[in-house]
Amino acid sequence: MKVIICGAGQVGFGIAERLAAEQNDVCVIDVRADLIRSIRDTLDVRGIVGHGAYPEVLAEAGANEADMIIAVTLHDEINMVACQVAHSLFEVPTKIARIRSQMYLQPHYMDLFSRDHLPIDVIISPEVEVGEMVLRRIAVPGATDVVPFSDGKIMMLAIECQEECPVINTPLAQLTELFPNLPSIVVGINRNNKLFIPHSADQLYAGDLAYVVTTKDQVRRTLGLFGHEKKEASRIVIAGGGNIGLYVAQALEKRGSSTKVKLIEHNRERAIDIADELKSTVVLNGSALDQKLLHEADIDQADLIVSVTNDDQVNILSGVIAKRLGCKANLVLLNSPTYHDFASTLGIDAQMNPRAVTVSKVLQHVRRGRIRAVHNIQNGQAEILEADALETSPLVGATLKELDLPKGMRIGAVYRDGQALTPSGSLRIKPKDRVVIFALRDSLKQVEQLFRVSLEFFV
Repeated sequence: MKVIICGAGQVGFGIAERLAAEQNDVCVIDVRADLIRSIRDTLDVRGIVGHGAYPEVLAEAGANEADMIIAVTLHDEINMVACQVAHSLFEVPTKIARIRSQMYLQPHYMDLFSRDHLPIDVIISPEVEVGEMVLRRIAVPGATDVVPFSDGKIMMLAIECQEECPVINTPLAQLTELFPNLPSIVVGINRNNKLFIPHSADQLYAGDLAYVVTTKDQVRRTLGLFGHEKKEASRIVIAGGGNIGLYVAQALEKRGSSTKVKLIEHNRERAIDIADELKSTVVLNGSALDQKLLHEADIDQADLIVSVTNDDQVNILSGVIAKRLGCKANLVLLNSPTYHDFASTLGIDAQMNPRAVTVSKVLQHVRRGRIRAVHNIQNGQAEILEADALETSPLVGATLKELDLPKGMRIGAVYRDGQALTPSGSLRIKPKDRVVIFALRDSLKQVEQLFRVSLEFFV
């Protein structure tokens, strides 16, 4: 696949890194020569210094032969114009744009991005995606990652196995015997920074991060089985009143729940503006690092602080300070990959990476076959996907135990006629089933082949 990426920042770099690793033909455009030089030196991609919306620059990048353009510069307008030029002059089939301003995303303006106006096939809003991630983490305390599939009926949970975890040092096959009615499948384990797919004889150990697929109605029971019986936060402090902080506060208000929310915003004008938009949320003006202000926000009584400012260091420090002042847990936004590996050693309970969210969204449309959803795992070491089984798929017809599946993949659930089915050796996948699969990086191409339409389908 030939792909043009406009924007060589953290998101553009992350997308280029994944696509280049899978032998796609990638060209990256950016106005900053230092970013292009860095990306050329690091990745096997072409790099062009120039403006991503200029026709001659897109032509130099090979837009007349491109299968896809992904516009992820820092400016919405450049992203939109780049897609328009790619469509009008070069007929690029698939156009993806990052749109950060929520003004463009109002429901009554969405016709703006139709084929007759600004022909953008996929709009990515990192703020909305991260905001939804925050809301899922709030709703499912105890999991370090939560991803919904199949209309929200199936969930993937990332669960830390601590010393007091009841299921450690027990073969996974024995867990199935002990809890036969629990539709939870351990599809992946990250141990000492190595990700692998477990077999029935494998055990979980303290320190493992287990990736578990289960049904929505069994999420609480599954977390309890892993020793994470936590109540949903009823008192929340949000540090940062940008698009993400405002989105989360508004969503919590719309739920009509009894959750008490206080929001801290450093910029006075912004604090006044969001105070006018919010109804029940208390807005405080000042720094999230100011202990006096944190006391004013009753941080010692808070169940959770959500730090989503534009500064990673402020997010980390505010989370650490909040816990030392009595807050029960913290959840922080980290843009720079520099902090990801050691944030937990500083006292960070859970973190979010907006780059990973954006890359996952893009991969959903890069993956060939009937792929409905993709979630990036451990910086690309694996993916969990949801795909439609077609009549021509090798998965259809035989029982799961009869299938010769790649070693690097595991089926976590099957969704059929509105019901989630737990995979077993006797289960047969039928056409139109949705299949949730955990796959290691080396097996992704094989997974795509399982869900592609064969030529015989058109005969």
